[in-house]
Amino acid sequence: MRTELVSKPGDPARPNEDFAAVALPASGQGGSLVVLDGVTPPRGEYGCRHSVAWFSSHLGGALTELSVSERHWALSEVLAQAISRTAASHDQTCDLSHPRTPQATVVLARWSAETVEYLVLSDSALLLTAPDGTVTPVLDERLSRVPRATLTSAALTDATLRNREGGFFTAAADPTVASRAVTGTLPRSSVHSLAALTDGATRWVEKFHEGDWTDLLSVVRKEGAAALVERVRALEAADTERTYLGRSKRHDDATVVYAEL
Repeated sequence: MRTELVSKPGDPARPNEDFAAVALPASGQGGSLVVLDGVTPPRGEYGCRHSVAWFSSHLGGALTELSVSERHWALSEVLAQAISRTAASHDQTCDLSHPRTPQATVVLARWSAETVEYLVLSDSALLLTAPDGTVTPVLDERLSRVPRATLTSAALTDATLRNREGGFFTAAADPTVASRAVTGTLPRSSVHSLAALTDGATRWVEKFHEGDWTDLLSVVRKEGAAALVERVRALEAADTERTYLGRSKRHDDATVVYAEL
């Protein structure tokens, strides 16, 4: 088995709000991977004394532990329990009902000798490669379907779209959001490798259009995860007219986890 993990902050002066982990249970059977992209809040109060990086670390740690220790739980239950555990760790000090309470996108995958399970919530991506090289993206496309015009105001987005029906969902303080995730199970024999990426890394496809998902996987497999992130950074630096980035931040935290089963 081969695994590779890289995570690079968008701004070295700020904490990296992404989380990534690969876990192998002591039994030696199977494993799991976790990738979170913490949602940076707008300036101002967001009801919590903790940072987004703190939240990502706590939620990611819980997901890593539960995905291997509670292998009889479906991944949606793993996510629900991890959200509940994280919320309980600060619900006495923070207003978890605030729409911008710390939150994150989620990619969670787990494999055994027989199956590969997956869960995706919000705009991070999971790519599954079959033995014949076919790459299948697993995406939660709700955010991409929201009209751009409705996202111009953070206040309007929070009031009408964030974690609301007809909008999009992230992992925050409500465990029932786990039921909104994109989930599935495949035979282990049908999956050769997996790659989980935050949107700071998927920019190579989604913003700069340098290739498709198969091309991106080829870069990771042949050149390494770090090479993909460096390619994205070079494209960001060259986009001085913001032709591709538009209103997006110049550099975003970028994380890639790759596992060959």
